[in-house]
Amino acid sequence: MSLTKAPPRRAAGLFACLLLLLAVCALSLAVGARQLTLPQVWHGLWDEGSTGWTVVHEMRLPRTLLGLLVGCALGLAGAVMQALTRNPLADPGLLGINAGASAAVATAISFLGVTDFTGYIWFALLGAALVSASVYAVGGGRGATPARLALAGAALNATLYSYVTAVMLLSAASLERMRFWTVGSLASAQPATVVKVLPFVLVGTVLALALAQPLNALALGEDSATALGARPGRVRAGALIAVGLLCGAATAACGPIVFVGLLVPHLVRALTGPDLRWLLPYCAVLAPVLMVGADVLGRVLGRPGELQVGIVTAVLGGPLFLYFVRRPKAVRA
Repeated sequence: MSLTKAPPRRAAGLFACLLLLLAVCALSLAVGARQLTLPQVWHGLWDEGSTGWTVVHEMRLPRTLLGLLVGCALGLAGAVMQALTRNPLADPGLLGINAGASAAVATAISFLGVTDFTGYIWFALLGAALVSASVYAVGGGRGATPARLALAGAALNATLYSYVTAVMLLSAASLERMRFWTVGSLASAQPATVVKVLPFVLVGTVLALALAQPLNALALGEDSATALGARPGRVRAGALIAVGLLCGAATAACGPIVFVGLLVPHLVRALTGPDLRWLLPYCAVLAPVLMVGADVLGRVLGRPGELQVGIVTAVLGGPLFLYFVRRPKAVRA
């Protein structure tokens, strides 16, 4: 079933989500240490001589755009991971991909003296790619099962995060450089960061959306998927590549952000059901709503400073995670 032939209710719901995303972005541009009215935001976007031009273009627009990209990346990655492992409590951290990106960035900062995003992005992607390949190989390659992938990822996740912690504790200089990055933040977003993240998120998004139908088939079981024309080995490999690109770029840009990739697919499933042809587009829209909304909330609650977005998503996500764990029906894929 194509999107054009889908039930009007789902199409209308997606349009409503887009309007919600637009509203959250407007709030992100208006709220901060210096409050702007919506007319001031509008003039600040288009009128270089307006009083809000500098605030909007140099501070809030880059972090809003980065929040959109990172939220989209994490939401899609979480939905793909849950479909791939058939585990409704899975997120990119389950397979150690976030940990691989973090470990690579920690190595670059501590031992190679890398201090800017241009270096982070390549190391994060390399770390995510290596962990994706390792999980795929340890999990059984083309014969990998969801349980094997999850077990291999959990082992690598614990090992790599232990390494990151050790690096930070053994080097005071590394701890100082990494302490804001590891908590997850959009505050240091720059226009150049957005430009450099965009291609990786775009490729990962296209690949994830293209895998919607094959992953739907894979959910029916190996034999059924093969009968429907899907190739399980290639589907899993493609899914790991997509998740690696999305998580590597997101982690390099603002550090490891928790719960976004776990929670959004659950919330979306109540609207769309398990069909990934609708689940993934909804996640691509609503995950940025959560990400940017959490960033705005951090600015409001932390005045005159701000709470980092990684802290806010953790505080919001923890109780919801416990709710899903205590209600098995709520986490049914």
